[in-house]
Amino acid sequence: MIFMRWPTSDSGSRPATPWYHAKMRLRTRLNLVVAGLSAAFVIVLIASEIQSMRESVREEVEAANQVASHLLGRLAVVYSTIGGPDLVLQFLRQLGRVRANEVYLMSGTGEIIYRAPQASYKAGREAPPWFVRLLAPETARETFALRGDVQLVVEAQPSRAVLDAWDGIVRLSAIGAIMLVIVNGLAFWSIAHLLKPIPVIADGLERLQRGDLAYRLPPLAGSEANVIGTAFNRMAQAVEDKLQAERQARDAEARLEERREMGSLADQRVEEERRLIAHELHDEFGQSVTAIRSLALAIAAQGGARDPATGETARLISDEAGRLYDAMHSLIPRLAPLSLDTLGLSATIDNLVRDWRRRHPGIAIDLEQQLPPDLGPSVTLAIYRVVQESLINALRHAQPSRVAICVQGDRERIRIAVADDGVGLPADWARPGHFGLRGLADRVAQLGGTLSVGNQPGRGVLLSAEIPLGVPV
Repeated sequence: MIFMRWPTSDSGSRPATPWYHAKMRLRTRLNLVVAGLSAAFVIVLIASEIQSMRESVREEVEAANQVASHLLGRLAVVYSTIGGPDLVLQFLRQLGRVRANEVYLMSGTGEIIYRAPQASYKAGREAPPWFVRLLAPETARETFALRGDVQLVVEAQPSRAVLDAWDGIVRLSAIGAIMLVIVNGLAFWSIAHLLKPIPVIADGLERLQRGDLAYRLPPLAGSEANVIGTAFNRMAQAVEDKLQAERQARDAEARLEERREMGSLADQRVEEERRLIAHELHDEFGQSVTAIRSLALAIAAQGGARDPATGETARLISDEAGRLYDAMHSLIPRLAPLSLDTLGLSATIDNLVRDWRRRHPGIAIDLEQQLPPDLGPSVTLAIYRVVQESLINALRHAQPSRVAICVQGDRERIRIAVADDGVGLPADWARPGHFGLRGLADRVAQLGGTLSVGNQPGRGVLLSAEIPLGVPV
């Protein structure tokens, strides 16, 4: 005997339904259905046969009674006329038993003078009374008056015909029972053979539920089971591939997030270094250049009269120091816009646009901005960098006659659009190496936003960015 432990449900409070119980219930139901249909077929067949036999018995008994009544009645009348009742009695004794009929002579007082002998066919046997009531037709009786106050009675007697029908029904029932047993035995065997792969399939499903995704069903007997097994293996392979792909996607996403965090940290460090360099240029280097220029101007003023060459050299040094000072001040906003901390984003963008208008007086640079207050340092710097990089790229590469800058925002998001009417992007502009645009896209993506660049219909380039507000950085 094999003992199996009951599997429990997830809660552990009640036993789960074992697969073999489900299998037995299914097998029992199928066998009951087959047995019920077979029994119903046998019952209908027997009922149809009983109805047919009932009609047959009725027709046989009625026909036999009519023939016997007409024949015996006429002969009895003739014999009675010729020789009286004695000749009729002698005729009946010589005639003997008439099938399906009861023949007897009866005196005028009701005394039975003669009764035909009992049938020797299946003597001593009778059909069950309920079957007789079911099949026997109404008893037909013919009476013929003879000479000598004697009556000949011919009465239908269906007992033998009913007994034959009963024997036929018993034989048919026996054959039906045997066939029922054989059919149900074959059905039980076929169902058992058909359901034999179910434990293997159920075990495979349980193993998949436990996480054994590498399990595959062996070849199963039967075409249907083999189709199910093949579909199961395809499903398991698909689930395993999907989970593996999801795992790889999660790993790749984790690596990408890690790289983004590293990139964000690197950007922060770069911005800190830029800000530090800008402060050093502004505070230290700027003062040194200013001092050099002041000393050169003092030398030119004091020694230029006595030594013209020295005065000219001092003025050259002063001019060069002035150009260095201007170049340094134009470089500082590109490194880190120090005015963001003091003037704010809108004024800093105005200063940026004003400075580039001064450098490129032949190009119209339009600015439209409407910004909410308190954007935060990360969003503020990202907006400035997008405007700065877009404007510089347009002026350096697009050869435009007009550049339009639009920066608008509300409490939910900031939208930036920089458009020019220049020559447009080259065909290979998306090739690797354009780190400026890629850096802008990464910076915007770190804030949960999007950045897109493309040629406008007709002429020029449109760079648009959208940065949601309230996204933690």
